[in-house]
Amino acid sequence: MLLEGKKGLVLNVTNQNSIGWGIVEALHAQGATVGVGAQNEKMLGKVEKLIEGMDRIDTFTCDFTSDDDLQRLHDEVKAKYGTIDFFVHSAAFANKEDLEGRFIDTSRAGFALALDISAFSLVAACKALEDLLVDDASVLTISYIGSTRAAGNYNVMGVAKAALESSIRYLSVDLGQRGIRVNTLSPGPINTISARGVKGLLDMLKMMEERTPLRRPYGQEECGLNAVYLCSDLSKGVTGQIIFIDSGYNYQGF
Repeated sequence: MLLEGKKGLVLNVTNQNSIGWGIVEALHAQGATVGVGAQNEKMLGKVEKLIEGMDRIDTFTCDFTSDDDLQRLHDEVKAKYGTIDFFVHSAAFANKEDLEGRFIDTSRAGFALALDISAFSLVAACKALEDLLVDDASVLTISYIGSTRAAGNYNVMGVAKAALESSIRYLSVDLGQRGIRVNTLSPGPINTISARGVKGLLDMLKMMEERTPLRRPYGQEECGLNAVYLCSDLSKGVTGQIIFIDSGYNYQGF
């Protein structure tokens, strides 16, 4: 198995349909010990139900907007694992009203919130966990093509994803001195709870299946498989990259 003997974190998971959970299942299937994160104690109960009966799985809570929470996470992970081989960052949020209508109407507070949770949280988490990451560890986050295109009903989240993608390049330089890789998965539209906040999701999914080169649906499983590649030694020469998982949509002209 590609990840046997390795241990790391996937933060945060919301439910069985989330991209984060698809990544947890794939990493675990390849032999990894996985610490699964929930935003708070309320969400933790849902995560604990997901992992019932699974070995090599532990739970943690972390509110990415709290430096105190990040320090507590560091201490708990250090006590539990000592060091970690991978860290998967799966966190994004924007107020619903800032995803609809005109981008120009985004509030100052809404802009700051989206950038804090969706982009700066990766930087803050890497800083908090830096001394726990082994040499040649892997850091992975999740983006979307709305970072470089004006995607309908995405608005401020597109700006946040652009900041996230820029951050991975700077982080890859900072952490690369120890061989630590920092990369991004960029799936196309996937039917997750968070994605359902974007109007027209079902129409987007239908179009992706009918018009992209591969002509087939994709989802959490494909994200998980690519996460295995990026968290394993197979990707030792890959850093600062965006890996598209969208059946080829990203290079088409429509």
